[in-house]
Amino acid sequence: MQLSFTFHIIFRFLQVNCFYFLFVKSLFAIVFLLFASVLEAQDLNGYWTGRLSMPGGCFGVNNIELQLHIRGTTVFGDSYHYENVNYYVKKKLNGTYDSSTKKLVLHEEYVTTFHIPNSCTICIKNFYLTYSKEGKLEFLEGSWDGKIMNTGMDCSTGPIKLSRIKESAFKEIPEVAVDTGTIRLDFYDNATIDGDSITVRVNKNVVVSRQLLSAKPITTYVTVDLGNTFFEIEMLADNLGTIPPNTALLIITAGTKKYQLFLTSTKTKSAMIRIVYDKEKHSFL
Repeated sequence: MQLSFTFHIIFRFLQVNCFYFLFVKSLFAIVFLLFASVLEAQDLNGYWTGRLSMPGGCFGVNNIELQLHIRGTTVFGDSYHYENVNYYVKKKLNGTYDSSTKKLVLHEEYVTTFHIPNSCTICIKNFYLTYSKEGKLEFLEGSWDGKIMNTGMDCSTGPIKLSRIKESAFKEIPEVAVDTGTIRLDFYDNATIDGDSITVRVNKNVVVSRQLLSAKPITTYVTVDLGNTFFEIEMLADNLGTIPPNTALLIITAGTKKYQLFLTSTKTKSAMIRIVYDKEKHSFL
């Protein structure tokens, strides 16, 4: 009798612990699925690129790059509509994301930077996209429409398919966002003073010609206002010094803020940065 009672106690102990183990295992599985769902929702952050058809548009090729940041159901970021990195329109965008349907609705807001021919018109677009994944490839696919800026006229509509990319097409041309005012540019030799000589152009106009880099700055200025919101700074190598390539430290002073950039140029490739007006965001992009 006592032995039977002992076996009964042991059986009940194992039964209870087995139930507890299954409960904990199920709980961990639920938490893991919820966590994976959150990760999947956040995974849309980043760079997405594709092309759209725009008959009669400004560019021969209409490339689109969306730089997305998602916080819950809110989406914000930047959009680039460009032929290449020299001819483009950059806009702020916002929108919403529904993680249950994997759908995004994005609206371009206002233009922050543009470098296009004077004859071009700018289309402010809306995107209606759905996320999908095929193996390791990720896509945002759907449609778009838009209005010509400052008019009520439709610019076009059509399908669009974007794929995820690791880096922006504009990564080699940094942008410094500033408020209005006078911006100071100081060029120094980056390392050992080895006879590097540079020419600097601002919006294709020469402002510094064949000057030697040293511990003392080569200084020039640009004035940013509502009529002058974009400056392309290009540093050309007149020579490579005694220690190639031609390198410089550029310090940009915008009001109380300073930005440091290290520039490298050769006889075949110049270094370039862009200074753009942004009333909300004054930073190194």
